[in-house]
Amino acid sequence: MTVMTSYSPGVPSWIDLATPDPEAAKAFYAELFGWDYVDEATDQPGVHYVMARKDGHSAAGMMQLSEEMASSGMPPVWSSYVTVADVEATVAEVAPAGGTVLQPAMDVMDAGRMAVVSDPAGAVICLWQAKEHIGAEVVNEHGALTWNELITPDPAAVAPFYAALFGWTTQTAPMPTGDYTVFHVEGGNENGIAGAMAPPMPGMP
Repeated sequence: MTVMTSYSPGVPSWIDLATPDPEAAKAFYAELFGWDYVDEATDQPGVHYVMARKDGHSAAGMMQLSEEMASSGMPPVWSSYVTVADVEATVAEVAPAGGTVLQPAMDVMDAGRMAVVSDPAGAVICLWQAKEHIGAEVVNEHGALTWNELITPDPAAVAPFYAALFGWTTQTAPMPTGDYTVFHVEGGNENGIAGAMAPPMPGMP
């Protein structure tokens, strides 16, 4: 197993789940992926962040879906985080690139700094500037972060947004259901890949 100790800017580095029932989610993913868990205190009284571990190394996070989110009808959701060198500087690029800042830069105790933004089509992505928490320590194996993919109606329209924020370049290949676009970034996986995007397949909600 290769244990990650850092991530280059522009590389997806973390995922977490917001769910109304963390205990049920913990049981499900423990059986599916073999995860065990450590509950970590936060700076909010009574609120814990669940660190999911694979073979003793961090793999993902979980947290209680807030009452505000649940009352708005938001379903349980997995969020993807991309490492950035300077979260404030990256947030400053969002509006000029056609996106929206949903959560300005904020400290996550000593773990790091984060922000939440959306691209011009409304897809949400999180920014992560690491301090003590670099992201997933274990990747690219069963039960660990392996791939990030965006389903969006017009990939070409949002590609410049990701180029502006993360320096991602694209390579597109035709597929029966539409072009499949791969994101490349220095410091990505062994092929320099950060993820991909594609239009929705027929019948996909």
